Amino acid sequence: MLNVESKGGVARITLNRPEVRNAFDDALIKELTQVFEDVEHDKAIRVVVLAGNGPAFCAGADLNWMKRMATYGYDENLADARALAQMLATLDRLPKPTIARVHGPAFAGGTGLVAACDIAVGTPEAKFCLSEAKLGLSPATISPYVMRAMGERQARRYFLSAEVFGAEEAYRIGMLSALVPTNQLDSAVDELVKNLLAGGPQAHARIKELIRAVANRPVDEPLVADTAKRIAEIRVSPEGREGIASFLEKRKPSWT
Repeated sequence: MLNVESKGGVARITLNRPEVRNAFDDALIKELTQVFEDVEHDKAIRVVVLAGNGPAFCAGADLNWMKRMATYGYDENLADARALAQMLATLDRLPKPTIARVHGPAFAGGTGLVAACDIAVGTPEAKFCLSEAKLGLSPATISPYVMRAMGERQARRYFLSAEVFGAEEAYRIGMLSALVPTNQLDSAVDELVKNLLAGGPQAHARIKELIRAVANRPVDEPLVADTAKRIAEIRVSPEGREGIASFLEKRKPSWT
C-alpha cells in the first residue's frame, strides 16, 4: 500500500493504491504511522516527501472502510478515530521537514495529510474538499492541521459548505505553499529538498519545536525569555558551533 524509497537523506513515501485513488483505510493508516515512526528514528533521513501514485493524491476514506465503520459502535469508532488522529499527529510532529507533493485531488483525510506537512507543493490539477458535512459527519481529526493551514475564517466556509476548491484557491488561502506547472512539480520539490538538506538536522528539529511553541502566543516577557533561551542553547550545541565555524571558515558544514 506504500512505496518507501530512501536515498541521499530523503525518504519518499508514496501512497500506492491508485485503484481506489489512494483512499486510506485502517490498514493504510497503521502502515503510515509505522513508516512515520521509522523515519523519525532513522538518522540518515533528513527530509520526507509524501506523494500519491496514480491520478489522485488521496481521495480520503476508502469506501469499504466506511462500510465497516457504519456498523461500529461508539467504542469501536473511538478506537478507529484515535488511530487516524495518531497517524496525523505523528506526521505533524516529525522533527524533520516534510513536503506534500500534490498532483491531483486531496479530499477529506487527504486534505488533512497535506495540511499536516510543513510544505505543500501542488499543480493546477490539485483539488481539495472537506466533504464530511455532506455525509453528516465532521472533519474533527484533521481540523487542527487544516485550520492551521487555511485559518478559521476559511475553515468556517469550507468545513460547512463541503465544496470543492481548486489549486489557485488552495494557494491563496495557504493550503498550498507553492503552485507550479505540472511539468515542473518534481523539479520544484527537488529544489526545496536541496535547500532543506543545506540546513542542520538538529536546527530543523528545534525550529519545528520553536514554531509550535511560538504560534498564536502573545509577545510577552515569558515568550521573549523563552526565545532567548532557545537561541542560546542552539548556539552552544555541537551543530550550532559547527555551523558558525563553517560559515566563518568559508567551508561547507559537516552535515552537507
